[in-house]
Amino acid sequence: MSQSPARRTMLRGAALAGAAGFGLAACSPENGDASAGPTAPVDLGSAAEVPVGGARLYREDRLVVSQPAKGEFKCFSAKCTHAGCVLTEIEKKQGTCPCHGSRFDVTTGEVIQGPASDPLPEVPVKAENGKLIAG
Repeated sequence: MSQSPARRTMLRGAALAGAAGFGLAACSPENGDASAGPTAPVDLGSAAEVPVGGARLYREDRLVVSQPAKGEFKCFSAKCTHAGCVLTEIEKKQGTCPCHGSRFDVTTGEVIQGPASDPLPEVPVKAENGKLIAG
C-alpha cells in the first residue's frame, strides 16, 4: 500500500525541519549562555604576567585580561558570543574563536570580525597584592 503524495510531502518536511533544528542547535552557545563569567572570584596569578599594552588568555578559566596602561586591567569572558567556543589565541590585541573565525578586540571586547555580533562580556577584575582576581 502506497502513501498519498500529501502524506509523503508532510513527512519529508518534518524530517527536514528536524535536521534544520539540529543544525541550529549545533551552532548554539554551550549550555545556552555564551557570555558566562566566573560565578566566584578566580585567582589568575601574578598581575606581572599580563604585559602592559598587551593581553593574556587564561583559557582554562575562559577569561582574557588586558593591561592597556600600567596597573589598569580589563577582563572579558573568553567564550565567543556566537557559539560559546573558547578563544584559542591572542595576537596583536585580537582574540580568535576556533569554531567559526570570529575575532574580538581583547582590550574592549568588541567584535572585529563575525559571525559573532555581540561583544565579549566584561568581567570585573582587580589587582591585589600583585595578583589578579577576576569575578
